[in-house]
Formats: sequence, C-alpha cells, structure tokens
Amino acid sequence: MTKAKEIHKWHIRQARKSKLNDLDVEFNKALETSADTTSIVSKKQALRDAPADSAIESAADTSALKAQWNTAILGTTPYT
Repeated sequence: MTKAKEIHKWHIRQARKSKLNDLDVEFNKALETSADTTSIVSKKQALRDAPADSAIESAADTSALKAQWNTAILGTTPYT
C-alpha cells in the first residue's frame, strides 16, 4: 500500500501541473484588470494540498485510494 500511495500522489502531481499553469495565467490576467483573485487563490491552494489529503494515508486498500481522487479539482481519474 505504501508504494500505491506514492504512485497515487504522483498521479495527482501530474494532473495538477497544467491546471496550476492555467490558474497562473488566470491570476495574472485578474491582477492586470484589478479583478478579485480570491477564487483563483483558493483553487490553486486546493491543488497544492491535494497530495497531502488525509484520505490518502487512511486508505486501507487500492479501491479506497482510487475513490479518494477528487474529480472536482483534479479532473478525470487516471484509473480506468
């Protein structure tokens, strides 16, 4: 399970790369127009926190680990 958890975290890090880049662009555009950046900052923090989710460490088996994937912030699960 230890190895499976590390692989799961790796998948999370891969999934969030492009999302963080997109949010960086969105953040800079918002700064240029003096728009509110609160929601962008929240989304970025959620992506940063995803690999440290306590559900990963508490997962007892691979099914629980796969179920932990948060599609709302990470998108489509890599587990098919």
